[in-house]
Amino acid sequence: MNLLLLSWGAGALPEFLAKHTGKAPADVRLGFLNDAVLPFSEEEFASIEPYRLRDLGYRPTTITARDVPTAAEFARVLDSLDALYVCGGETFVLMDHLRRNGLADVLVAKVRDGLPYVGLSAGAVIAGASIEPVSLMDDPTTAPELTDHRGLGFVATSIVPHADGKIEIFPPELIDRVRETYADRFDLVFLPDDRALLVSDDEVALIASP
Repeated sequence: MNLLLLSWGAGALPEFLAKHTGKAPADVRLGFLNDAVLPFSEEEFASIEPYRLRDLGYRPTTITARDVPTAAEFARVLDSLDALYVCGGETFVLMDHLRRNGLADVLVAKVRDGLPYVGLSAGAVIAGASIEPVSLMDDPTTAPELTDHRGLGFVATSIVPHADGKIEIFPPELIDRVRETYADRFDLVFLPDDRALLVSDDEVALIASP
Protein backbone atom coordinates (compact mmCIF):
# COMPACT_ATOMS: atom_id res chain seq x y z
CA MET A 1 0.00 0.00 0.00
CA ASN A 2 1.51 3.32 -1.12
CA LEU A 3 -0.18 6.67 -0.58
CA LEU A 4 0.78 10.32 -0.75
CA LEU A 5 -1.65 12.53 1.16
CA LEU A 6 -1.31 16.23 0.33
CA SER A 7 -2.84 19.34 1.83
CA TRP A 8 -2.01 21.72 -1.04
CA GLY A 9 1.66 21.72 -2.01
CA ALA A 10 2.47 19.07 -4.62
CA GLY A 11 6.26 19.13 -4.41
CA ALA A 12 6.44 15.52 -3.23
CA LEU A 13 4.28 14.23 -6.06
CA PRO A 14 6.83 13.67 -8.87
CA GLU A 15 9.19 11.60 -6.75
CA PHE A 16 6.32 9.52 -5.37
CA LEU A 17 4.89 8.68 -8.79
CA ALA A 18 8.30 8.03 -10.31
CA LYS A 19 9.16 5.62 -7.51
CA HIS A 20 5.91 3.68 -7.60
CA THR A 21 5.25 3.61 -11.35
CA GLY A 22 8.80 3.52 -12.73
CA LYS A 23 7.67 5.78 -15.57
CA ALA A 24 8.30 9.29 -16.86
CA PRO A 25 5.39 11.67 -16.16
CA ALA A 26 4.05 11.61 -19.72
CA ASP A 27 3.88 7.81 -19.64
CA VAL A 28 2.07 7.44 -16.31
CA ARG A 29 -1.52 6.33 -16.71
CA LEU A 30 -2.83 8.70 -14.03
CA GLY A 31 -6.49 8.73 -13.13
CA PHE A 32 -7.90 12.04 -11.86
CA LEU A 33 -10.96 11.43 -9.67
CA ASN A 34 -12.83 14.72 -9.77
CA ASP A 35 -16.00 14.19 -7.69
CA ALA A 36 -14.93 16.49 -4.85
CA VAL A 37 -14.65 19.49 -7.16
CA LEU A 38 -17.96 18.97 -8.99
CA PRO A 39 -19.89 21.38 -6.71
CA PHE A 40 -17.37 24.09 -7.65
CA SER A 41 -17.18 23.49 -11.40
CA GLU A 42 -17.90 27.15 -12.14
CA GLU A 43 -15.20 28.41 -9.79
CA GLU A 44 -11.78 29.40 -11.12
CA PHE A 45 -9.90 27.24 -8.62
CA ALA A 46 -11.61 24.08 -9.95
CA SER A 47 -9.14 23.90 -12.83
CA ILE A 48 -5.97 24.43 -10.79
CA GLU A 49 -5.21 20.81 -9.95
CA PRO A 50 -5.50 19.32 -13.47
CA TYR A 51 -3.48 22.23 -14.87
CA ARG A 52 -0.81 21.69 -12.25
CA LEU A 53 -0.57 18.01 -13.11
CA ARG A 54 -0.18 18.86 -16.78
CA ASP A 55 2.50 21.42 -15.92
CA LEU A 56 4.38 18.61 -14.19
CA GLY A 57 4.20 16.58 -17.40
CA TYR A 58 1.34 14.21 -16.58
CA ARG A 59 -1.64 13.49 -18.82
CA PRO A 60 -4.41 12.77 -16.32
CA THR A 61 -7.55 10.93 -17.33
CA THR A 62 -10.66 12.32 -15.63
CA ILE A 63 -12.81 9.83 -13.73
CA THR A 64 -16.13 10.73 -12.08
CA ALA A 65 -17.25 8.14 -9.54
CA ARG A 66 -20.80 9.52 -9.63
CA ASP A 67 -21.09 8.36 -13.23
CA VAL A 68 -19.66 4.85 -12.77
CA PRO A 69 -22.67 2.50 -12.68
CA THR A 70 -21.21 -0.59 -11.03
CA ALA A 71 -18.41 -1.75 -8.79
CA ALA A 72 -17.20 -4.05 -11.58
CA GLU A 73 -16.86 -1.13 -13.98
CA PHE A 74 -14.98 0.90 -11.37
CA ALA A 75 -12.61 -2.02 -10.84
CA ARG A 76 -12.00 -2.19 -14.58
CA VAL A 77 -11.22 1.54 -14.68
CA LEU A 78 -8.79 1.33 -11.75
CA ASP A 79 -7.08 -1.70 -13.27
CA SER A 80 -6.25 0.39 -16.34
CA LEU A 81 -4.27 2.92 -14.27
CA ASP A 82 -0.73 3.17 -12.95
CA ALA A 83 -1.87 5.49 -10.15
CA LEU A 84 -4.93 7.38 -8.94
CA TYR A 85 -5.08 11.06 -7.96
CA VAL A 86 -8.12 12.14 -5.90
CA CYS A 87 -8.58 15.88 -5.98
CA GLY A 88 -9.67 18.39 -3.37
CA GLY A 89 -13.04 20.05 -2.95
CA GLU A 90 -16.12 18.95 -1.03
CA THR A 91 -15.24 15.95 1.12
CA PHE A 92 -18.79 14.81 1.79
CA VAL A 93 -19.78 14.81 -1.88
CA LEU A 94 -16.67 12.80 -2.70
CA MET A 95 -17.39 10.18 -0.05
CA ASP A 96 -21.08 10.04 -0.96
CA HIS A 97 -20.26 9.25 -4.59
CA LEU A 98 -17.75 6.58 -3.58
CA ARG A 99 -20.18 4.92 -1.18
CA ARG A 100 -22.71 4.47 -3.97
CA ASN A 101 -22.67 1.13 -5.77
CA GLY A 102 -19.86 -0.19 -3.59
CA LEU A 103 -17.15 1.90 -5.26
CA ALA A 104 -15.42 2.71 -1.96
CA ASP A 105 -14.90 -0.99 -1.27
CA VAL A 106 -13.36 -1.46 -4.70
CA LEU A 107 -11.03 1.50 -4.17
CA VAL A 108 -9.89 0.19 -0.79
CA ALA A 109 -9.17 -3.24 -2.26
CA LYS A 110 -7.21 -1.87 -5.22
CA VAL A 111 -5.09 0.48 -3.10
CA ARG A 112 -4.36 -2.22 -0.55
CA ASP A 113 -3.40 -4.44 -3.47
CA GLY A 114 -0.82 -1.91 -4.67
CA LEU A 115 -2.47 0.87 -6.72
CA PRO A 116 -0.58 4.07 -5.78
CA TYR A 117 -2.97 6.67 -4.34
CA VAL A 118 -2.48 10.42 -4.25
CA GLY A 119 -5.08 12.44 -2.36
CA LEU A 120 -5.15 16.20 -1.98
CA SER A 121 -7.24 17.95 0.68
CA ALA A 122 -10.59 16.10 0.43
CA GLY A 123 -8.74 13.26 -1.27
CA ALA A 124 -6.45 13.06 1.75
CA VAL A 125 -9.26 13.36 4.28
CA ILE A 126 -11.17 10.34 2.97
CA ALA A 127 -8.02 8.21 3.33
CA GLY A 128 -8.25 8.53 7.11
CA ALA A 129 -10.39 6.98 9.81
CA SER A 130 -13.26 9.49 9.69
CA ILE A 131 -14.30 12.52 7.66
CA GLU A 132 -16.46 13.92 10.48
CA PRO A 133 -13.75 16.28 11.84
CA VAL A 134 -13.83 18.34 8.64
CA SER A 135 -17.54 19.06 9.13
CA LEU A 136 -16.60 22.59 10.18
CA MET A 137 -14.52 23.10 7.02
CA ASP A 138 -16.72 21.39 4.44
CA ASP A 139 -20.49 21.04 4.32
CA PRO A 140 -22.16 17.74 5.27
CA THR A 141 -25.49 19.02 3.89
CA THR A 142 -24.09 18.73 0.37
CA ALA A 143 -24.50 14.97 0.76
CA PRO A 144 -27.67 14.53 2.85
CA GLU A 145 -27.92 10.79 2.11
CA LEU A 146 -24.42 10.10 3.42
CA THR A 147 -24.88 8.75 6.93
CA ASP A 148 -21.62 6.81 7.18
CA HIS A 149 -18.78 9.24 7.87
CA ARG A 150 -16.09 6.62 8.17
CA GLY A 151 -13.11 7.18 5.94
CA LEU A 152 -11.42 4.57 3.78
CA GLY A 153 -9.16 3.68 6.69
CA PHE A 154 -5.79 3.62 4.97
CA VAL A 155 -4.44 5.42 8.04
CA ALA A 156 -5.79 5.11 11.58
CA THR A 157 -5.95 8.86 12.17
CA SER A 158 -8.31 11.54 10.86
CA ILE A 159 -6.68 14.14 8.63
CA VAL A 160 -7.30 17.89 8.84
CA PRO A 161 -5.75 19.66 5.83
CA HIS A 162 -4.78 23.33 5.48
CA ALA A 163 -3.85 23.26 9.15
CA ASP A 164 -1.50 26.25 8.96
CA GLY A 165 -4.50 28.50 8.32
CA LYS A 166 -2.97 30.22 5.29
CA ILE A 167 -5.97 29.72 3.02
CA GLU A 168 -8.53 32.46 3.50
CA ILE A 169 -11.56 30.19 3.86
CA PHE A 170 -9.72 28.05 6.44
CA PRO A 171 -8.30 30.66 8.86
CA PRO A 172 -6.42 29.75 12.05
CA GLU A 173 -9.53 30.37 14.14
CA LEU A 174 -11.40 27.69 12.19
CA ILE A 175 -8.57 25.18 12.61
CA ASP A 176 -8.66 25.91 16.35
CA ARG A 177 -12.41 25.21 16.39
CA VAL A 178 -11.84 21.86 14.68
CA ARG A 179 -9.27 20.98 17.34
CA GLU A 180 -11.53 22.10 20.20
CA THR A 181 -14.55 20.27 18.81
CA TYR A 182 -13.05 16.96 17.74
CA ALA A 183 -9.70 16.35 19.43
CA ASP A 184 -11.28 14.52 22.35
CA ARG A 185 -13.09 12.06 20.05
CA PHE A 186 -10.68 11.53 17.17
CA ASP A 187 -6.96 11.03 16.72
CA LEU A 188 -6.34 14.08 14.51
CA VAL A 189 -3.42 14.82 12.22
CA PHE A 190 -3.18 18.49 11.31
CA LEU A 191 -1.56 18.72 7.89
CA PRO A 192 -0.04 22.07 6.80
CA ASP A 193 -0.14 23.07 3.15
CA ASP A 194 3.60 22.53 2.63
CA ARG A 195 3.65 19.03 4.13
CA ALA A 196 2.36 15.61 3.11
CA LEU A 197 1.83 12.21 4.67
CA LEU A 198 3.75 9.43 2.97
CA VAL A 199 2.14 6.09 3.70
CA SER A 200 3.78 2.75 2.99
CA ASP A 201 1.95 -0.28 4.34
CA ASP A 202 1.66 0.58 8.07
CA GLU A 203 4.35 3.26 8.11
CA VAL A 204 3.35 6.92 8.01
CA ALA A 205 5.84 9.76 7.68
CA LEU A 206 5.35 13.51 7.54
CA ILE A 207 7.43 14.91 4.66
CA ALA A 208 7.98 18.23 2.94
CA SER A 209 5.78 19.00 -0.05
CA PRO A 210 6.16 22.68 -0.98
